[in-house]
Amino acid sequence: MGERTRAIGYVRVSTEHQADGGVSLAAQRTKLEAYATAMDLDLVDIIEDPGVSAKTLDRPGLQRALGMLDAGQASALLVVKLDRLTRSVRDLDALIAGYFADRFSLLSVADSIDTRSAAGRLVLNVLASVSQWEREATAERTRDALAQLRADGVRLGGAALGWVHTGEADADGRRIIACVQDEAATVDRILALRADGLSLREIAATLTDEGYRTKRGGSWAAETVRKVLARSRE
Repeated sequence: MGERTRAIGYVRVSTEHQADGGVSLAAQRTKLEAYATAMDLDLVDIIEDPGVSAKTLDRPGLQRALGMLDAGQASALLVVKLDRLTRSVRDLDALIAGYFADRFSLLSVADSIDTRSAAGRLVLNVLASVSQWEREATAERTRDALAQLRADGVRLGGAALGWVHTGEADADGRRIIACVQDEAATVDRILALRADGLSLREIAATLTDEGYRTKRGGSWAAETVRKVLARSRE
């Protein structure tokens, strides 16, 4: 009989999921213990990260678990599901490169991943590749959609000074914008001052002296004036 694999269990639950029976810390512990028994693993410890998001790898419990691997206390990390470890493709890539490519094994119960075998390593790399593809495909679709909106003359981002988004939508489902008279008067004043040859800094000082306010009610600066002028030319 071969040597038993020493594994560290890792469980995590975010605050909003504390009460979910399927992913609660207790439920995850039970699944890891059952899996370890079935697969003849030596479960050294189960490290918890209660109420912590998976948006970063800088988590006390995870860092402790990885530190135990580095210290030689175990040769594998065991999780119920990959999303307990991370939801980020970039972070998963970092973990694979730093730990699970050739130094340690990663085992995931729900994903049927066991990188102690070539097949398990293949499954992990395929999942990472698919996630990367989905992220890049989504980015491409977003870029294409924004480009089409720009080509159609649709203004993107927040409403410019002089305009406000209403609660109504046009035939294509886009929110309709309406003119704000006070703000429109400010834009007219800026255009007039610029036509008189004033610099951006001089316009900002004049608007402040005359009591004009920015879109957010703040004071004027040269950069704010520049942005208003740029939006007025769109």
